[in-house]
Amino acid sequence: MLKCQIPNFKSLEVDKLVFDYNGTLACDGQPIESVKEKLNQLAEKFEVYILTADTFGTVENEFKDIEAEIIIIDSNDGSKAKQKFIRQLGSQTVIAVGNGSNDRLMLDEAGLGILVIGSEGASTRSLLESDLLINNINDVLDTILNPQRLVASLRE
Repeated sequence: MLKCQIPNFKSLEVDKLVFDYNGTLACDGQPIESVKEKLNQLAEKFEVYILTADTFGTVENEFKDIEAEIIIIDSNDGSKAKQKFIRQLGSQTVIAVGNGSNDRLMLDEAGLGILVIGSEGASTRSLLESDLLINNINDVLDTILNPQRLVASLRE
């Protein structure tokens, strides 16, 4: 669990992490280097979920050794499915991480929404709904592992 008070922003009590897959944890269906190791490290403190339409059909095989629950969603209405999933978990107890336009509602719904740019880029619409923008997924994972970085970036 992560507990931290971010001055003039909010108090976080988060025990769940929700990640988009393609463009966030993976590029072209292949996991980004170091992601698996860091996800397992985070799974010691958080419930970890991966939400994906699994465009390339690789997530279950690539992440079979990861302590995360993989949720395959309908690609036709992914944005609303992701938002609904965050609500079911308890929005304020979730950090959501994504990059695409279909992550927009999820990032807005979560207690903390992090947009990752990554090699695929990031949706401007999702940027406007997120709380924090970070260059790549490894920096996102390191920030969650070192929550004082959240305080430094988000305090007013």
